[in-house]
Amino acid sequence: MKQNNPALELAGRILLASLFLLAGLTKLGGYAGTEAYMASVGVPGALLPLVIALEIGGAASIIVGFKTRLVAVLLAGFSVAAAALFHNNFADQIQTILFLKNVSIAGGFLILAANGPGAWSLDGRRQA
Repeated sequence: MKQNNPALELAGRILLASLFLLAGLTKLGGYAGTEAYMASVGVPGALLPLVIALEIGGAASIIVGFKTRLVAVLLAGFSVAAAALFHNNFADQIQTILFLKNVSIAGGFLILAANGPGAWSLDGRRQA
């Protein structure tokens, strides 16, 4: 079996998680606006702290490779839920693209969950 490239695995984790890290930090800065947007589609604003924690904490966990498989599954589910709740107007081409972007990201997380984070990760160090 061919050995994976740990540098590419790390780069992939960073790139995949960067969207969520930035999104969570942006929600902190625009809390009221995000809460109002969530409410406009029927999602209780009370869930916003959990969303922010999942985005920031989940991204950090993916980047360092800690509890990677579990967090990857959680972020995959979050991505699909966000797609269904916020990007479901398929008459709007932009919303369709955003829906597919979220579904594609979920696919990346599922691949990460299936294959693990690689050697350059906290999970990888614990297995060594």
